[in-house]
Amino acid sequence: MTTTATVLLVFGRGVVAGDDGYRLTAESVARTEAAVAYVRAHAEEFRHAPGSRVVFTGGWPHGPAGVPGPPPGCREAELMRALARDAGLDAYVPSAAETRSRTTAQNLVHTVQDGLLGAVRFTPDRPLGLVSHPWHLPRIRLLAARVLGLSGAALRDVPVTAPDPVPVRRERTARLASRLGYLGVRTPEALLRRERGLTRAAERIGRLLSAP
Repeated sequence: MTTTATVLLVFGRGVVAGDDGYRLTAESVARTEAAVAYVRAHAEEFRHAPGSRVVFTGGWPHGPAGVPGPPPGCREAELMRALARDAGLDAYVPSAAETRSRTTAQNLVHTVQDGLLGAVRFTPDRPLGLVSHPWHLPRIRLLAARVLGLSGAALRDVPVTAPDPVPVRRERTARLASRLGYLGVRTPEALLRRERGLTRAAERIGRLLSAP
């Protein structure tokens, strides 16, 4: 029998700026809807499990240098949480939003640093649920092992069934980079330092390749 995860971590997939303000991408909406559907399907467990909650994570994705992010109130996690609450999430479980992150690694690190997962000790009998598209979940698991020290049955995949057209080669490259780039990392703070170093190196290589 599959154990229900009564703490969910829902990963953002972008916001879009328009004439009427900021809105979630279709993929972010799909992840939010998947989380709400999972909670409804396990309503009694969420209502009665100590420390149950849904944490939405995401500020805004990386973009061109110098481009400002959305203002407070319009970031990925805030918009996802608002959508979920409009769909009735509050009737089942409390929720929270982490709004600083711009990458998957930062999603996990800032959620931990902000104390949003509470005092729950995650085990195979009390797993942490990861809500995202199937292509994204293996990389989340890899990073969760580095940041949270969790692996295997202590993590529960909650995959989104709606399509998300991500190039397979790009995600495989990102997963390999995460596997190799974060070797030896054992703390959230060390992971952020390593990520900053890798980002600077990638930017330098990009400038060299684009130079005449």
